[in-house]
Amino acid sequence: MKRLLPLLIILSISLATQAQFKKKKGAIASKPSQQSKFLEKQWWLGFKAGTNLSQATPIKRYTVTTPTNYAQALNDKSYDSFNELGSQATLEATFYYKGFSFSTQPTYRHIRFSYSNQFQWTNPENSAERLVLKYDQEQKVDYADFPLIVKYDILRNKLRPYVQVGIFYSMLINANKSIKISGTDYASGGTNQFSNQEIIVGAKDLFDNYWGLMSGVGLDYNLGNVRVVLDASYWKNMSNISNTSNRFSNDRLTGIGDAQDDLDLNNIVISAGVLFPMRFLSNSFKTLDR
Repeated sequence: MKRLLPLLIILSISLATQAQFKKKKGAIASKPSQQSKFLEKQWWLGFKAGTNLSQATPIKRYTVTTPTNYAQALNDKSYDSFNELGSQATLEATFYYKGFSFSTQPTYRHIRFSYSNQFQWTNPENSAERLVLKYDQEQKVDYADFPLIVKYDILRNKLRPYVQVGIFYSMLINANKSIKISGTDYASGGTNQFSNQEIIVGAKDLFDNYWGLMSGVGLDYNLGNVRVVLDASYWKNMSNISNTSNRFSNDRLTGIGDAQDDLDLNNIVISAGVLFPMRFLSNSFKTLDR
C-alpha cells in the first residue's frame, strides 16, 4: 500500500500535465492565423471605364419668345430620357476592411442629352399662311467627378457581389450645343420643307458645378492577384446644373429663341475595370480571398 500511493500520485500528476498541454494546444489553434488577420484589410488601386445614360428634367422652364395666338406650352422643350450614350473613365482607390470598402473614384465623365421644341408663325389675316420651325438640340457636357463611396460585400468568396452608396461633387470642364433647324413653310404658295446647316455653339457658360447622391450594385471576381470589377449605379442630382446668371448671355442661342431651363440631371453609370492589391502575403500567394 505504501508503494502504491507514490505511484498513484505520479500517475495523477502525469495525467493533469497532459490535459493542461492539450488545453493550451487547443487554445492556440483557435486563435486567428496571421493570414486571416492579413485578409481582413487591403488597399486596392485600379482603373475603370464605361458608358452612361442621362436624364435631364426641367425644374423651371424659360423662353425668349411668348406667343400671342396659341398656348405657350406648345413651345416647351420636350426632353429625351436615357436616350444618348455618354462615356467615363475612372481611377479607383479603395480600402477594404472586414467586408466594408471605403473608396474614392475620381472620374472624367462625358454626358449627352437632347431635347426638341418648335415655334409657329401665322398670318393673322390668313391662317393658311404659316411657318413651322422645329429645333433639335443635343447637349454634350464634360465633368470631373469626385465621389466618396462605401461598399459592402454580400458574399466574401472568389465571386463577390456588393452594394454601394455614396456622395459626389461634379466640376464642369466643358460644354457644347448642336442645333438642327428644320421646318415647313405654308406661306410661299405651297408646302415646302427645309432644313438648315447644323449650328454648334460653345455652351460652357450655361452650365454649372453640382452635387448629388449615388447608389448601385456591383460584382468583383478575383483572377489571380487581379480583381475584375463590373458595377452599375444611379447618380441622383441634388442641385441645379444650369448657370442662372448666364441664361440669356449667348447671342446665337437667344437669336434662335433658345433659353436654358433650370435642369435636374440624373445618370445611369455602368463601368468595368481591374483593381490591383497593394498588400501581399508572399510572392507565392496567388489570391487574397482563400
